[in-house]
Amino acid sequence: MDVISEINLVNTLWIILSTLLVLIMVIPGMALFYAGMVRRKNTLSVVIQVTTAFVVGVVLWFVYGYSLVFTEFNSLIGGFSRFGLSGMINLADNTLMLTDDIPELNFMLFQAMFAGLACALIVGALVERIKLGSLLIFIAIWFTLSYLPIAHMVWYSSELNPGWLFERGALDFAGGTVVHINAGVAAIVGAFLIGKRKGFGRDNLKPHNLVMTYIGVAFMWLGWFGFNAGSALGISFSMLVAFANTLIAGVVGIVTWAIIEKMMHGKVSLLGLCSGLIAGLVGITPAAAFVGLWGAFAISLLTTVGCYFIVEIIKHRYRIDDSLDVFGIHGVGGIFGAFLTGIFCFNFLGGTELGNFKDLIWQLWIQLEGAILTMIWSALVSVFGIKVACYIFKETRVNHEQELTGLDISLHAESLH
Repeated sequence: MDVISEINLVNTLWIILSTLLVLIMVIPGMALFYAGMVRRKNTLSVVIQVTTAFVVGVVLWFVYGYSLVFTEFNSLIGGFSRFGLSGMINLADNTLMLTDDIPELNFMLFQAMFAGLACALIVGALVERIKLGSLLIFIAIWFTLSYLPIAHMVWYSSELNPGWLFERGALDFAGGTVVHINAGVAAIVGAFLIGKRKGFGRDNLKPHNLVMTYIGVAFMWLGWFGFNAGSALGISFSMLVAFANTLIAGVVGIVTWAIIEKMMHGKVSLLGLCSGLIAGLVGITPAAAFVGLWGAFAISLLTTVGCYFIVEIIKHRYRIDDSLDVFGIHGVGGIFGAFLTGIFCFNFLGGTELGNFKDLIWQLWIQLEGAILTMIWSALVSVFGIKVACYIFKETRVNHEQELTGLDISLHAESLH
């Protein structure tokens, strides 16, 4: 069998490149982004936690995750026909199974990056106080019971038995619901259950190296082009639109946050620019190829305003220790993005979907339904995951002395010099 003749080589190369871009988004991107925002004594522990959480997600994806998301069983979860990636390649005669016109192997690897990234994302709300073992148990449970079923319900598009939210018409091009809302809710639930950092609201918990954070966010923006445009699964009109919208959303997010900061505080901060960039990118993720350029502009602007309000006002007013604003930016940004996708996706607003006002109202309900289901599902699973981790390790967080010393020395016998 001549497999190469059946593969679209250009599309396959784009998916390979997109896979690498999303990998860069996490390692080193997210690791550096998070590490720069904590205190110096916890820098290395954050890099370790991001890396290991990502690795756990990817390994479990290979073992059973891919099968439970992208194979047939029912509308809530897939089956085990690809357990352990069985049947995907045949080394005896050098054949590959195909997904559309790209190898299924490449599609699986691309989606593995999403799974690992979602797991690593949660770390940002729990840093500087959670034990590594507790974190990884929590991540494994959340990945299995929340990420996989939500991904199946939103993205599995089989004609015979599609995912429940996909069949309902929910739109999520690159993971606004599956990744950002899902992980954002898990992060805030975990933060509440584990408790605040020692000295929160009293001691100086400000970032120790914003240049490190800036370098990390630059890698994340680069990787986001693979995250969004790669989700088109080839070189196409959708890919080009998603690529352009990713650039627009990033710059609009930066400018919007900077303007609000200047109006509210009379200054513009580097951390604010980084936060605005991420907020804009999160907002456009579910809409990436469904909206026009002005739709991307509007979604990014409105999402960034919403995230700023949560991060700079609500979080401080209610003393919420979402350490690195995972829920405040990714969770809230995902909610805004999912809802606004339901507005700007329509043709009369420059989007890809035909329809009238009644269709818009229905689509908004479907988008809201998907977001609410994901929030409730992820929250319940997260409570269970933390409870299990606490049962196994007796205590999910480090002791008082270890937290004062810093996790780099007390848990890993290393320090940043």
